[in-house]
Amino acid sequence: MTKPSEPVSEMDLHAFVDGQLDEARQREVAAHLAENPEAAARVAAYRTQKTALKAAFDPILKEPLPRQLGLPTASRRTLHARWAAAAAVLLVAGGVLGWQAGGMFTPAAAPGTAVVHQAAVAHAVFTPQKRHPVEVRGDEEAHLVTWLSNVLGAPLRAPRLVDAGYLLVGGRLLSATDGPAAQFMYEDKGGRRLTLYVVTDPAQRGKTAFRYAEEKGVAIFYWIDGPLGYALAGKMTREELLKLADAVYTQLGR
Repeated sequence: MTKPSEPVSEMDLHAFVDGQLDEARQREVAAHLAENPEAAARVAAYRTQKTALKAAFDPILKEPLPRQLGLPTASRRTLHARWAAAAAVLLVAGGVLGWQAGGMFTPAAAPGTAVVHQAAVAHAVFTPQKRHPVEVRGDEEAHLVTWLSNVLGAPLRAPRLVDAGYLLVGGRLLSATDGPAAQFMYEDKGGRRLTLYVVTDPAQRGKTAFRYAEEKGVAIFYWIDGPLGYALAGKMTREELLKLADAVYTQLGR
């Protein structure tokens, strides 16, 4: 690997995500990420956050202001920009404070609560996407699984759910509370999507039986098996999801 002209900083990673680096520096940072899984995981987290912000606030930016305000066009644009900037600052600040506090306080939430929430959010953000629901498509399954396994530091598998009517769309790298996470996405003939969220869980090594939860209309079965935590999410009944979760668990447990 060619040594970069100067050390790659956190600002470089943010600029890389935003496309603000010149071509030479962009290549240097890309080479750095290829050799540093931890940095690559942070970049993936920044991209996830950027996508979530866009999904959350783009509809608001397109909403017209009430006519009674009578603001000129230029003023409306300025106000929209301020709203978006304020929202982004609050979200990023909250994330930074939460990350810093994570090293000081131990959350009192029940085991698996964070995994359920993260899986539900990831499902809600990416399953509606038409053009870019995944980073790596299902026809590159071998590459996808190898890449995600290397970043998470554990051997992963993409369960086959063809018999249940679901094909692998692909997957992506995400961020979790304490590091990287993976998401595999499946789709049936009717366009209904299912996601399997996988995260390393060193604090709770061992096994747990299925646990069920619902968050914002998303049904989730989650469990822990060795160093990994799994959460299968979909907008369906508990009974439907249980059959799929059992199929996934059976394959991953072999």
